Amino acid sequence: MYFLSGWPRRLLCPLRSSERPFLIEPSAQRFYLAVLSETQISIWFSRPSVLIVSYIESGKAAAQFGYYQQVEWKPDDSMIAVTAANGYLLLFDIIAGSDEKYLYEPVYPKGSARVKVTPGYKEEQCAPALTLEMKKPIDLEAPISCLQTLQEDLLVATADGYLHMLHWDSVRNGQRAVNLCTIPFSLDLQSSRGGPCLDLGSVHIRDMEYCNTLDGFALVFDDGRLGFITPTANRLATDLQGVWAADVSDGTCVAVNNKYRLMAFGCASGSVLVYMIDSSTGSMQLSHKLELTPKHYPDIWNKTGPVKMLRWSPDCSVVMVTWDCGGLSLWSVFGAHLFCTLGEDFAYRSDGTKKEPLKISSMSWGVEGYHLWVISSTVPYGAEGDDKLQQAGILQFQFIKSALTVNPCTSNQEQVLLQGEDRLYLTCGDPTQAHSVSDKSSSRDSGSPVPRPSASTPLSQGLSTLLGHKHWQVVQIHSTYLETNWPIRFAAIDWSGQCVAVAGRRGIAHYSLYTRKWKLFGNVTQEQNMSVTGGLAWWNDFVVVACYNFIDRQEELRLYVRSSNLDNAFASVTKLHASTLLLNVFRDVVIVFRADCSICLYSIQKRHDSPSPSVSVELLQEVSMSRYIPHPGLVVSVTLTSVRTETGITLKAPQQACSAESILLNLAGQLIMLQRDRSGPQVREKDTPANQTKLLPFCPPVVLAQCVENVWTTCRSNRKKRHLMEALWLSCGEAGMKVWLPLFPRDHRKPHSFLSRRIMLPFLINIYPLTVLFEDALILGASNETVLFDGTGSSSLEALFPFCTVERTSQIYLHHILRQLLVRNLGEQALMLAQSCASLPYFPHVLELMVHVVLEEEATSREPIPDPLLPTVAKFVTEFPLFLQTIVHCARKTEYALWNYLFAAVGNPKDLFEECLMAQDLDTAASYLIILQNMEVPAVSRQHATLLFNTALEQGKWDLCRHMIRFLKAIGSGESETPPSTPTTQQSSTGGFEFFRNRSISLSQSADSISGGKFHLQKTLSMPFGPSSKGWCKDTDSAENLYIDMMLWRHARHLLEQVRLRDLGCFSAQLGFELIGWLCRERMRVARLDDFVTALKCLHKDFLWPFPVIPACSINSPLKNGRCRPVLSSRLLKSQSEDSLLNSDMDTTPPQVTTANHRWLDGLGVVSKELDSASSLGAPRTQDAFLSPLINKGEECSIGSATDLTETSSMLDGDWTMVDENVSTLSLSQSELEHISMELANKGPHKSQVQLRYLLHVFMEAGCLEWCVVIGLILRDAGVIKQVVGFLDSPEVPAEMVQSIRAGLIAVDLWASSDCPGYKPFLSLIGPQLLKLMEVPVEQVQPEAFQPAGATKLSDPPLLLLPRAEDRGAVTSAHPLPLDGPAGPSLDDEEHEEQEDEPLDEGSYDCTLS
Repeated sequence: MYFLSGWPRRLLCPLRSSERPFLIEPSAQRFYLAVLSETQISIWFSRPSVLIVSYIESGKAAAQFGYYQQVEWKPDDSMIAVTAANGYLLLFDIIAGSDEKYLYEPVYPKGSARVKVTPGYKEEQCAPALTLEMKKPIDLEAPISCLQTLQEDLLVATADGYLHMLHWDSVRNGQRAVNLCTIPFSLDLQSSRGGPCLDLGSVHIRDMEYCNTLDGFALVFDDGRLGFITPTANRLATDLQGVWAADVSDGTCVAVNNKYRLMAFGCASGSVLVYMIDSSTGSMQLSHKLELTPKHYPDIWNKTGPVKMLRWSPDCSVVMVTWDCGGLSLWSVFGAHLFCTLGEDFAYRSDGTKKEPLKISSMSWGVEGYHLWVISSTVPYGAEGDDKLQQAGILQFQFIKSALTVNPCTSNQEQVLLQGEDRLYLTCGDPTQAHSVSDKSSSRDSGSPVPRPSASTPLSQGLSTLLGHKHWQVVQIHSTYLETNWPIRFAAIDWSGQCVAVAGRRGIAHYSLYTRKWKLFGNVTQEQNMSVTGGLAWWNDFVVVACYNFIDRQEELRLYVRSSNLDNAFASVTKLHASTLLLNVFRDVVIVFRADCSICLYSIQKRHDSPSPSVSVELLQEVSMSRYIPHPGLVVSVTLTSVRTETGITLKAPQQACSAESILLNLAGQLIMLQRDRSGPQVREKDTPANQTKLLPFCPPVVLAQCVENVWTTCRSNRKKRHLMEALWLSCGEAGMKVWLPLFPRDHRKPHSFLSRRIMLPFLINIYPLTVLFEDALILGASNETVLFDGTGSSSLEALFPFCTVERTSQIYLHHILRQLLVRNLGEQALMLAQSCASLPYFPHVLELMVHVVLEEEATSREPIPDPLLPTVAKFVTEFPLFLQTIVHCARKTEYALWNYLFAAVGNPKDLFEECLMAQDLDTAASYLIILQNMEVPAVSRQHATLLFNTALEQGKWDLCRHMIRFLKAIGSGESETPPSTPTTQQSSTGGFEFFRNRSISLSQSADSISGGKFHLQKTLSMPFGPSSKGWCKDTDSAENLYIDMMLWRHARHLLEQVRLRDLGCFSAQLGFELIGWLCRERMRVARLDDFVTALKCLHKDFLWPFPVIPACSINSPLKNGRCRPVLSSRLLKSQSEDSLLNSDMDTTPPQVTTANHRWLDGLGVVSKELDSASSLGAPRTQDAFLSPLINKGEECSIGSATDLTETSSMLDGDWTMVDENVSTLSLSQSELEHISMELANKGPHKSQVQLRYLLHVFMEAGCLEWCVVIGLILRDAGVIKQVVGFLDSPEVPAEMVQSIRAGLIAVDLWASSDCPGYKPFLSLIGPQLLKLMEVPVEQVQPEAFQPAGATKLSDPPLLLLPRAEDRGAVTSAHPLPLDGPAGPSLDDEEHEEQEDEPLDEGSYDCTLS
């Protein structure tokens, strides 16, 4: 509504005086202000804020008249009346200077377009030179207590109980005095209540103010009683009669609100009583109270002292209050509190010390409410050294207000628009984004009665994204327009939020956020010849203006197109018969409220015959309201809407729901609705020609609500959210908001006869509403925020006052409405409404809030609740899939004492926990576990935690598993330590083992380190422990740790039995499980492998590893002999040495070989030493080729094949190809390249290869040789097979294992022969090892099964071109193919030592998964 902005300004008087001003009073138009001190009266101008003239009384006259006390202006600003202490009334004439004489004039640069073009142009910008002349003083022979002006009369109350009526011009002529004792006062104006019942014997009037819409005076008597007097006939000179307010005797001051017919009385208790006059009985009825609450102002709420002064704003929408103790407080017209300077940063410094509140002796609103002029009695004024002569100072507080206060035509839009003296505040986001949205749906207001859903949906969605942030879009009003036409009176924004229009004293201007440009009238004469009277609004690309034409002396309705120049030549002008007070637009209809209390409806249609955009305006209907409206100034807003009482029934007539069905009038806070009269015979629309459709008349008005400040309704429609879109939203001050909600029959059933069509639901909100987002179920508002400034001088304004800013606020309201419907047993309607909003992102929060608010109210109630609502709310929430999360989140945000009450209504937490497990919602189940831990014995918690732990293990929720381990330990050790936190969203570990964050095994590198040109190689043969395992493996003798270990062992056994090696690796890595130690213990039990073929198939599937295929040209492969190998090797090794990637930056530090007590290899003696010594030789010497990232993708053909893999197997780190240019010059034939490509196609994803190498290392160290053979087979690594066969000679290896490996390899050979011939070349390669294993003569083996040992193997060529593990590369083609990781060994039979060394080197290679 109204918001403070910035710091207050101090205006210094150029004249020094020993007197301090104590009263400020504005003229009728507020352009002048009279400032009074004891013997001096000064006239100030509002813009620029300067002193014009000062009149100082002579000492002799001051002695005769006494000191000045009060001042009053004549309505036409030509005279001023001052009361003096000795009972004198002094009248002054205000005489303007000659035409060419001004006190201040603007100076323009030469050649400026701003010249004097119209009469009066200069007066509008210059501060005039005025003089004051005293007329003959009037002696009323009694001290004057107050005075009040009427049109031509002046009413003066004196301390002897008389009311004097004087005429401004002929002072003595017509002077008349009325004794208060002769005025009959009663509780109401009905004669049956008897005669005078108020004793006014020695009472006089302390304060009074005239209300022209009530035609009477609000009075405060000196004994604190309140009254209202009104003339019985038209003239005030005739008999008066009065009513008084019962039970009030501490009144201090009064201010009346003409627009809302309210009288605000300040009381000695510090509260403000706002009264209205009952239209039927004429009695004074209390409407509401304005008082500070102990909740928000605990220190000061009852220590403010009496109310000193009240001032309504010029638009009558807010009232400012000050007390004897000081401070300012602002309330809306019906009691919504906006701010107060007695608390928060206004009252306290940044170090917490209390400030002295600003004590105010007088205050007054400036023009249009943009300023509050304040005369303070505490702020030090300027020259502290000179006590006698000081510069008087006036404080000027600056305000920003909602555009709805004066131009309530934007209430059917979803933007917030605030207007300041020289700028506008808009809630818009990115203009380009919104502009594209508005372009798409620009046909919303076209002639069709039903707007397309596509036009409304993107707009609403766009708005909710645009209105999500906190920042304002601040638009500075064009200075050229402002200097001539200050103050800005009206402002309007279009429905897309991209165009704003303003109207000042004369003319209009509009601004586009898209182009960031203002458009002003090119012809200044046209601008100065019109004045906006009834407001302005947007219709599509047109500004609709209700204005007065000074040349024709005619009221007009004009439409200016946004795209053309602002000129009357492009305007559509319609003449009106009476002056317009209010204007609004609904679809293609303009509704106008006129000063003769009539309402006119005009249709707007775009013309297609003219070259420039223009419209035709036709009068549709005229409705006279003079019977119902006592005074035209009482109408606050007029709105056309499709809302009507039967909307809920017309499911089959959507076009009726979108037409202009009703008129809503806010008449002094009473919301009145006029509906179309459909009681007569109805004619179907399609049966009548378009040009003969006659609009239906309106029914007599119905009062919908009282105390209404603002109304919101929308002209859009959304079939999915009809409850919200067809509702009527009301802002009702301190009573919060009300919504007039339609009720629909469910599933198109016939409605119950007793069911109302609509229902009015009230609800309280924490912000002041400025607009409603209908589909998004949000209320937008604004609030004052303060920033403290610790200045050096304690007396500076910056130190006394915080800097004020305006913050955007929003609030959801859906839970209030759902609750209200449930209270009224309308659960079916609540369910329909909630289901329509279930897609909103904050809908879970809505359900939580509803449960939480009801729970807090009922569980903390001191009185027993006869009909509790919580069971109903709980049953309602169960209708949604979010039920379990809603309850547990609400419980965890509520104190423990209320849990029993909550779960008595919603169900046993054990049952809810089990529901979560059944629904696989483990995170919510973990939250319920915390509830169970607090509400149940430890045994129950342990039982449920075990269930959850096992389920989390099975699903791979590793974060949750870690929390559960900690939780189970806490239960076991008897500590009630912090329960497991509700896990955040599970991090996806789709690729594999994320243990490398915590471990010393880190062999593969990220792409970043490769591009950086450095390799960091680290080798180890031990399985280290992760940090998560250290904590709970220290005291393994603890029963609780054993309990946890048993569950972990059971899960590992389960994974191994199902051949889920990938999951086993993840499990070990994520939870720090000692996999090697466990495998050593289980080597001859669950770690045995019986079915090699099934295990091989499972590994292929689990690691997305393709089955090998035989290339068509394998018979005549040129790579079968070794002719290509030396060339390739030498060339590649040469390029290696030249390349910077593998130079001195390479990390070749020897590995840290840690020994574990369960190392199986320790028992193998010589073999172990040989391996250790071999591993220290370093890896680079076996590097045959390396790959690097492509600089520019797509420029070179990369190596690959067209064999397509599954999606997951193609998760690569980028495009890779050969680095060295020399490589491309190698003479490789087509068949050789095909062989290489085919071999690459037989490799799985790089990530899987590194994982398999890691598992190979683990199984090798644990002595599970069957698994080593299977992994060696899938990797087709002959070195692994040879190494395992070498181990089998050791007496340490059980005979069962040897037999198992022999049987398994025979089974694989048989399976390869029948089902997978791609494995045959590799089985041939390891023929010598198979022969050694079988211990049978060579001639018994089929000759075609095995090749001679000396021949170069099929697996050699690809191994020359494969990257190391640290490269993490891949070769891609049109079908991306993952690459092998570590380079394969050289498999020549002569290199026995290398063959035994390399598999273990490679087995210790790892990868980190990002």
